[in-house]
Amino acid sequence: MTAIASRLAVAVLALSVVSAEEAALSLRATVVPAGAAVTVTLFRWSSDAERAPVLAALKAPPPPPAAPAGAAAGRGGRAGRPGGRGASAAPPPSVGARVSAAIKAAPTLGYVWGDGVTGYSIKYAWRAADRIVLITDRRLGAHAPEWALGAGSSPDAEFTLIELRVDAKGGGEGKTSLSANVVMDATANTLALDGYAAAPTMLRITR
Repeated sequence: MTAIASRLAVAVLALSVVSAEEAALSLRATVVPAGAAVTVTLFRWSSDAERAPVLAALKAPPPPPAAPAGAAAGRGGRAGRPGGRGASAAPPPSVGARVSAAIKAAPTLGYVWGDGVTGYSIKYAWRAADRIVLITDRRLGAHAPEWALGAGSSPDAEFTLIELRVDAKGGGEGKTSLSANVVMDATANTLALDGYAAAPTMLRITR
């Protein structure tokens, strides 16, 4: 093994092996109903300042309604050339795209590991007494059938929100934005799943 390869191996090992004492959160879970294993390792929780841009992206006012057909036409009823006078303005980014951009800009706080070799960076981490909200910067298992995209998920959202409910013994369940919409929980001042109780369970925490 070359010196460079050796240093890379040590660096990967240092990043991937984090003990429960060193981690802010360390748990294992299985995907329902596929049974695939998932490991969550969190180094620290998001600060208020780090969560603020993500919350602002979701709370931003909706874009104005589209102009009536023909409103962008030039003199004589002719529409302007692309990029020229009278050309239609590019549509504003959707809520899903705005939140995705804010998530990607946030610092990495930990990782979600599945059965594959690729981990998912955790960019948002919030907790209460028995409730945890994590957000990854990519869609979990985009190419894996056990993470099927549900009807409630925004198609242009690149992130995945995971909401966990943990009991006193360390067990519990998790649900994700792959099958539910993401909303603002104004009381807790965090992003959350819309209608958590009705959303299907996707994770069983096994510790």
